[in-house]
Amino acid sequence: MERLQSMIESIEYIEENLDGELTVEAIAQKAYMSKFHFQRMFSMLTGFTVSEYVRNRRLTKAAQEIINSDVKIIDIAMKYGYESPEAFTKAFRSIHGISPTFAKKDIHSLKAFPKLSFHIQIKGDVEMDYKIVEKESFHVVGKSIRTTTIGGENNRKIAAFWNESNTNGFSRELAKNCGPLGLLGICMDFDQQQENLTYFIATEKNVKSIPEEWEERVIPSATWAVFSVIGAMPDAMPKVWERIFSEWFPATGYEHAGGPEMEVYLSEDDPSSEDYYSEIWVPIKKK
Repeated sequence: MERLQSMIESIEYIEENLDGELTVEAIAQKAYMSKFHFQRMFSMLTGFTVSEYVRNRRLTKAAQEIINSDVKIIDIAMKYGYESPEAFTKAFRSIHGISPTFAKKDIHSLKAFPKLSFHIQIKGDVEMDYKIVEKESFHVVGKSIRTTTIGGENNRKIAAFWNESNTNGFSRELAKNCGPLGLLGICMDFDQQQENLTYFIATEKNVKSIPEEWEERVIPSATWAVFSVIGAMPDAMPKVWERIFSEWFPATGYEHAGGPEMEVYLSEDDPSSEDYYSEIWVPIKKK
């Protein structure tokens, strides 16, 4: 309850400062969260990155002022944080499909991104099975892609990456070298400023030599919250992710520790089965 209320306060802070300086650090402080945890929670709850939401809200406000006032476009651009007409025009066109000048001359259908609101609910109708695990650092091997988190592009790219890996035989080859955790989907190297991350399809390293085209990475030691996921892939996994951030984190004394996140596929059963078992591992710390 308190955690979601703090999210509401952070939205109010954004709205009050759309025409001023806004940093993720300052917004996260309003929510009494670390920068990393706030950004992950915001993204999971809304489907937007923080920067994406601020950008959309500013360009919505800017469009309203362009068509409803006599203020010069360059002044509106400066008001909402754009240092040049070119940068503002490019951003405006990416959202509204037309230039600011064209929007001012004629009445056109422009996009509007309304202010977010959070409706706080106490659910608790379905229990969340989880455990806390301490695990030392370990090595993983596999292949990775770099993807943006803007507009949910990471979800599409990751799904395509799994499909390609299953089709070209990489997943089967990787499964031959599986450690105790089975196949892993790891989100890592989060760059919140550039809004991208690395997704790694991997397994624990349990052999000395690996193919040249495979990568090797180290997962640092951490305290993990491990959540059970039961259901057909890929639909079951996103539902549990959403509940972790909308229900579990707000109800506990933990927050995200900022390290890699893992989807763990332990079972060799059919992943399209309704009783397929997998897990989500999230690094945590006491808030």
